[in-house]
Amino acid sequence: MITRGAKALAGIAAATVALGVARLLAAFLGPTADAHAAVGAAVIDRTPAPVREWAIQTFGTADKLVLSVLVVAVVVVIAAATTGWETRRFPIGSTAIAGGAVIGCAAVLSRTGATAADVVPTVVGAGCGIAVLRLLVSGRVVDAPAARDDGPDRGRRLSLVTLGFLGAGALSGALGTVIARRRASVAGERAAVALPPVDVAAPPVPPEVQPKGVALPSFITGNGEFYRIDTALAVPQLSRDDWRLRIHGLVDREITYRFDDLDAFTTVEKVITLTCVSNPVGGDLIGTATWLGYRVRDLLAPCGVRPEADMVLSTSVDGFTVGTPLEALVDDRDALLAVGMNGQPLPTEHGYPARLVVPGLYGYVSATKWVVDLEVTRFDRARAFWTRHGWSERGPIKTQSRIDVPRDGQQVERGPVVLGGVAWAQPRGVREAQVRITGPDGQPGEWLPAALGASYSGDTWRLWSLRWQATRPGRHTVTVRAVDNDGVVQTEAQAGPVPDGATGWHSVAFTVR
Repeated sequence: MITRGAKALAGIAAATVALGVARLLAAFLGPTADAHAAVGAAVIDRTPAPVREWAIQTFGTADKLVLSVLVVAVVVVIAAATTGWETRRFPIGSTAIAGGAVIGCAAVLSRTGATAADVVPTVVGAGCGIAVLRLLVSGRVVDAPAARDDGPDRGRRLSLVTLGFLGAGALSGALGTVIARRRASVAGERAAVALPPVDVAAPPVPPEVQPKGVALPSFITGNGEFYRIDTALAVPQLSRDDWRLRIHGLVDREITYRFDDLDAFTTVEKVITLTCVSNPVGGDLIGTATWLGYRVRDLLAPCGVRPEADMVLSTSVDGFTVGTPLEALVDDRDALLAVGMNGQPLPTEHGYPARLVVPGLYGYVSATKWVVDLEVTRFDRARAFWTRHGWSERGPIKTQSRIDVPRDGQQVERGPVVLGGVAWAQPRGVREAQVRITGPDGQPGEWLPAALGASYSGDTWRLWSLRWQATRPGRHTVTVRAVDNDGVVQTEAQAGPVPDGATGWHSVAFTVR
């Protein structure tokens, strides 16, 4: 008789085969046939805002990797648990695999552009998984004369066969992932792309933007260090030849642009700081880059936007939607359809071949990556992804600041110490950064004016530093607040990211030795 432990291992092997075969076959049909990614996307779509925010705060930019692993883990655990009751008469484990396939097929068919053929890998994978499970729990793989009389050998042989199926399933999944990436990847195309010449260049960034004598983030964030927060479990791979931008809705004339059509428009280069609405007080979901692209207002002008419109619903190639106030796309802030980032074509994870970049708004209402559709509409007629999940319709960036030096819990020596960090208030800009130090006695000191790096523009952050003499040993706390160019002092009131961005003063505790 096969033990429950052996059955559980058989369930894990069967689930691995089902997932691996499905992944391998999906690699040849395309991204819409990938049930793993489809289920992950469905989970993201249906996760309550507080849970989603917890995941972002806890795992940061690794949230999608964690979700991907979690989806596989849940499938494996369910398979292991249900297979313990698998019998010929009551195929509980097989039924669980079939149920998982139904869920996978439903998730696949819910994706934009999916067809009935896209469920084939999931169905075939589930069939292979059930066949493996029935074979392993039936005992036929060990039903040989030499094995009938030797229990330990019989169990060992079953374990080896089970591990063989487990390895084959894992190998199939890994091979499918490699093939899918190679078949769909636009990395080669991106490497060969030349950015269009710049018609309106951004003013050069002066070296004075970077305070000296303190290890602060670079004023311009490198492409590899730039934060990434989005709902795409797998990075969309969209070629320039396949890219289209459809503009429709409350317009006099619908237009669909191809990439070559963009050559008729002025290219604009701008240095802009982007901020994620999920950034907590003191968080690092913020970065500054030099963007190259085309003014959105220039692309909208030939369409004839109607007076009643007040919002543009932009859609990514994977179906994600963003609602942006129309005025932010047509005023003089120069919102861009960006194609370049820091002198290079957009990285694929940041929206290649084209994305939106809108100064002064949190990314959830402005920064659509892999953008393929702009519907001119109204806020009372359409709701974007995040607004359907409880976030505000409009997301102007709040005045905020952060301490980077010292780090929380750091020890510093008595004597001269340089503190530092960043402050932002796009598009208003930062006028002051003020620092307060609380000593070991718990009495807060006066607000001290920090030295600010040179102001580049209202659309970018400012780096600050403060030279301070550490004289008293013990625990200290440093707090920072910013003042924007409208004279508004950063609020002390603590609030989380939901529904329109976190607020509060950032504080760091450190010890003087």
